[in-house]
Amino acid sequence: MRRTTRILRLTIALGLVATIGSLPPPAWGQAEQAMIKPNYREADIRTIVEAVSEVTGKNFVIDPRVKAQVTMLSATPMSPDAFYETFLSILQVHGFIAVPAGDVIKILPDANARQVPGAASNAGGDQIVTMTVMLRNVGAAQLVPILRPLIPQYGHLAAHPASNMLIISDRAANVDRLRRIISRIDQAGDEEIEVIPMEHATATQVVNMLSQLSQAAQAAGGAPPIQFIADERTNSVLISGSKNSRLRFRALISHLDTPSEDGGDTQVRYLNYADAADLATKLQAQFTSTAATAAPGAAAAPGSINIWADEPTNALIINAPPKMTRDMMGVIDKLDIRRAQVLVEAIIVEVTADKAAELGVTWAIDGSGSDEAIAVTNFPSTSTGIAQIAGATGGTAIDPSVIPEGITLGIGRIRNSGTNFAAIISALQGDANTNIISTPTIVTMDNEEAEIRVGQEVPFLTGSFTNTGGGGTGAVNPFQTIQREEVGTSLKLTPQINEGSGVLLQIEQETSSISQGASGAVDLITNNRTISTSVFVEDTEILVLGGLIDDTVRESEQRVPILGSVPLLGALFRSRSTEKLKTNLMVFIRPTILRDGVQARFQTDSKYNYIRDLQLEQSTKDPALMRGEERPLLPPLEEYRRPAQPAEEENTADGG
Repeated sequence: MRRTTRILRLTIALGLVATIGSLPPPAWGQAEQAMIKPNYREADIRTIVEAVSEVTGKNFVIDPRVKAQVTMLSATPMSPDAFYETFLSILQVHGFIAVPAGDVIKILPDANARQVPGAASNAGGDQIVTMTVMLRNVGAAQLVPILRPLIPQYGHLAAHPASNMLIISDRAANVDRLRRIISRIDQAGDEEIEVIPMEHATATQVVNMLSQLSQAAQAAGGAPPIQFIADERTNSVLISGSKNSRLRFRALISHLDTPSEDGGDTQVRYLNYADAADLATKLQAQFTSTAATAAPGAAAAPGSINIWADEPTNALIINAPPKMTRDMMGVIDKLDIRRAQVLVEAIIVEVTADKAAELGVTWAIDGSGSDEAIAVTNFPSTSTGIAQIAGATGGTAIDPSVIPEGITLGIGRIRNSGTNFAAIISALQGDANTNIISTPTIVTMDNEEAEIRVGQEVPFLTGSFTNTGGGGTGAVNPFQTIQREEVGTSLKLTPQINEGSGVLLQIEQETSSISQGASGAVDLITNNRTISTSVFVEDTEILVLGGLIDDTVRESEQRVPILGSVPLLGALFRSRSTEKLKTNLMVFIRPTILRDGVQARFQTDSKYNYIRDLQLEQSTKDPALMRGEERPLLPPLEEYRRPAQPAEEENTADGG
């Protein structure tokens, strides 16, 4: 009777309404199986734990962190076992777990679920269980990212690759659900290995492409796993996977294993602008090095790349794998382009002004036939004196080279007896102006050295020898050694066009000429002007490279001591010469970039028409003493550019 009273009191305290039906009040053994209908509104969870302990007879240990207000509404009666399962659901809702530990059940926050031992594997409901699942057909590590979203935060999922097992810790209901999912995934499929030989494509390249497609499809989550392996010895592709996947990829392989549109691994590429021999050497070195440093298993080996040049047709013959060939074609497309040209005009200007003046008196007194002495004045360094003229007239012919330039006046008296005298007065004044403009012009490719030379070879005496003949004849054989050197104008340059409109020029410019003879010189004298520099010039702009301004005054005076210093009278005893030479030399440069055929044609037309206009001016007059003779004349430029007619058309025109 006491036990029945305790159950009824507990039922009232918990707000439970016992439903017994139409049966009479049961005894204590039957009261434990009575159906109850619990209802709670904002009840403390500890109160519910006490009620469950009274109804089920289980012992509980409550963690101090377990605190919650619970509301539970029940519309139908339930047994004590069902009430306990409902209690476990209440714990799950509020973030707690019930962990059996011998005769005691511990109530803990679910954050500790990973550190507590799980219930038996056959437990159900919301009890925490730990289970290991062995996989036979699928890798355990592959399933972890798939199943991870199905595990709550307090649960645990890990793979043991060595044994190919999964370790799962979670509530029993969720663990059972995961086990059913795993059993459906871990199925032995109908995979077979197919061997597909390649006839045109390379097995390694096909496998690389198919592997990328398969990985992308699997990453999207819609494709079954499939594996591809390349057999390089037989050039075959091995496929392992489901039947549908193998069928789909087999069709793709058939599409890829087709002959190349270009006709195989050997290609012939005709070049328009680049030099085939030079480009072949560079491509061979570049792509052989690339193939040697490629990763193992790459399609191209260093020995499989061969590039050689056919110089008569300026073509490249390339034998390489398709991928390497496509890379080469891309490089060739960028290198085989029309390079810009540069028209360089050098302007060499030299202006010279030369003035000279000479005045001198020489005389001689001869007292032949008497006791009078002979007196002579001579100043050979400034002008030709009376002594030289007298020597020139002593023979049968007069040497004209002895007569000085300018005016020469002579006075005197010459008799067979008595005193003879003679005086020579020489006077000269000269003005000379020189204006020279040289414009050497040259066209060259970008980054290509070019040189133009306009001049002549002049012989220079380098030595003289005299050999005496043998045999007792005593013959003398004199001879001289001569060396020829170029004299004229030369221009050597290398242009480099930048990304804008400027040109970097490396220039070597030289101008040489033959100078007039000078006193004491044994051979020809040359004037040489050289410039070697690097400059940057904008397109069509003129830049001064350098120059020289030389202003020289030379004065010379020869006189008789004492007498030459006498005022007025001293002019009869001296000779003077003065020379002033002023030279102005400047060198300019003007580059013009010819980026296309239109600009090149424009510059060509202007130079061609300039020369033709000069010939037209001269053609208006017949050559002297040859009336009716025609002067050479360039034809109009349009005639050169007119396309030539075939021989058949010309014959037809003549016949008509």
